[in-house]
Amino acid sequence: MLDTQTYTPRLKAHYQANVRAALKEEFGYKNDMQIPKLEKIVLNMGVGEAVKDTKKVKQASEELSLIAGQKAVINKAKKSIAGFRVREEMPLGTKVTLRGDRMYEFLDRLITIALPRVRDFRGVKGSSFDGRGNYAMGLKEHIVFPEIDFDKVDEVLGMDIIICTTAPTDAEAKALLKQFNMPFTS
Repeated sequence: MLDTQTYTPRLKAHYQANVRAALKEEFGYKNDMQIPKLEKIVLNMGVGEAVKDTKKVKQASEELSLIAGQKAVINKAKKSIAGFRVREEMPLGTKVTLRGDRMYEFLDRLITIALPRVRDFRGVKGSSFDGRGNYAMGLKEHIVFPEIDFDKVDEVLGMDIIICTTAPTDAEAKALLKQFNMPFTS
């Protein structure tokens, strides 16, 4: 059992020891509070098949909880849409917001374990920033995470990963993620 008082995630220690100084030198920040940092990571799974079978959302929620190490929230439809056979309050997806140590642990597992396990992986797109320093990416298969037992998975689902930073520009956010060894293609 880990002692939570003394344990610091590897990427968090790396950020405090190396990344802050490198970013301060690269961008010439006058104040330490200007240095960008990770704010949160949001994991999201939309389950389109939930229209036919609502048990699939519960399964996706359990699997997302395993990946994140934190309980997932089930998203429900706000409006009825007859064309999609969706009724109000029908469960359609699941999401988790990670902050603090769990966020750093997840990012570490994503970069060092999960992304290299993706088939034909050549890196993540360096242009998927939103203009305000946040990065979004998608995975076609959630089974690349080691927490998921491949034999017990009924259906392979995709997931969205949004990394929110305090960086005001995309260039600063990209520099921050590069310091964490995010494998950008360009």
